[in-house]
Amino acid sequence: MNVYDSQRMQDVLAPAGYVAIDNAENADLVIINTCHIREKAVEKVYSELGRYRDLKAQRAALGLEMKIAVAGCVGQAEGEEITRRMKSVDLVFGPQTYHRLPELLRQNEISRKAVIETEFSVADKFVGLAEEQVRHPTSRSVTAFLTIQEGCDKFCTFCVVPYTRGAEFSRPVVQIVEEAKKLAGQGVKELTLLGQNVNAYRGPSLNGTPSQLGTLINELSQISGIQRIRYMTSHPRDMSDDLIEAHGSNPKLMPYLHLPIQSGSNRVLKAMNRGHTTDEYLNVIERLRAACPSIALTSDFIVGFPGETDAEFDETLDLIRGINYASAFSFKYSPRPGTPAAENKKQIPEDVKSERLARLQNLLNAQQIAFNQTCVGLTLPVLVEKPGRQKGQMIGRSPYLQSVHLDLETEALGQIVNAKILAVGPNSLSGQYVPETQKGVTSI
Repeated sequence: MNVYDSQRMQDVLAPAGYVAIDNAENADLVIINTCHIREKAVEKVYSELGRYRDLKAQRAALGLEMKIAVAGCVGQAEGEEITRRMKSVDLVFGPQTYHRLPELLRQNEISRKAVIETEFSVADKFVGLAEEQVRHPTSRSVTAFLTIQEGCDKFCTFCVVPYTRGAEFSRPVVQIVEEAKKLAGQGVKELTLLGQNVNAYRGPSLNGTPSQLGTLINELSQISGIQRIRYMTSHPRDMSDDLIEAHGSNPKLMPYLHLPIQSGSNRVLKAMNRGHTTDEYLNVIERLRAACPSIALTSDFIVGFPGETDAEFDETLDLIRGINYASAFSFKYSPRPGTPAAENKKQIPEDVKSERLARLQNLLNAQQIAFNQTCVGLTLPVLVEKPGRQKGQMIGRSPYLQSVHLDLETEALGQIVNAKILAVGPNSLSGQYVPETQKGVTSI
């Protein structure tokens, strides 16, 4: 979502004459787009601000100006603290206000004081952004992110999203379809629909009634040029029947789903306020695999949640072994200020969290390698996205979101080609282009 937000900031800044550059040394404006989900991310923000403070001083010595802005969830949560600690910061704004970025810069220019803007105005934001994107579209690849939902009403006890992104808000269907059509017109072939809790999408349809994600996906799949659709991140409680059915019936919806569970212990899930049990999660997985037997599943896991015992951690390992994921993200629990779990007195020692994370990641890495190995010998449809590092090499994505390296010419950019998978690397696949006329191939 931060990538999407950063692209939209480029859109709204274009009329003011700003263009993106590759290095901060020559920048008139530096925007740090931030995440508040883990402590290390916040620490990195202040480290980066120190670096840009020094650059700003160097440019000032040459008679050049540099403005420093902090955007995103850290800005939302710590606006005044940022400007107190870092006097070099000119502008702080949250994720719901960046459509007003040119106006906020003008305020700073007039007042010569730090401007802090953290009001919530989600609906206004998307209307303004849609208009600017039409007038000043940033450069696109053949894939694009498209935010359809923001915020979360779940209030997991470890998570700051409800406090930094606000309540759940779903964009109207007509607005999303219009943006998707424009992206398709710019050459986009694959859409990834985004939301903090994307499958809680309930945007108003043309007749005013709430539309669920499965219905929206089917609507978007009718757009000429859009050949693939993905979505993330999902909550198990919102895997509706129509969405599961879409995985089985809509060929443009990729057989890939990121469905976080966080823990395999029911007691820990309750303490996290996840609102579901492991059995309910497993039931969703069973229904998904019945609808789409080829689906690849990924997840998120938190180890060392306050009060987690060795036995409860072992339950997580057992759940992972039973499901067999294609890949997963995993982290040590990180206390976030203002969340209920941060006040829990049963915090797990750091060395215990580190040991558990190492064991968890060893299992998940083994499952990822095993999943990738099952692709060897298959012929998969690969969307060619960009040139590789080697001459005559292109890189694309399989339906399972794996990077695939192919010996192809640049003319294949943006095309979906058949590729026989020959080898597996640590984080990618290698394949051989298979002409459409060749028979006898095996595909998903």
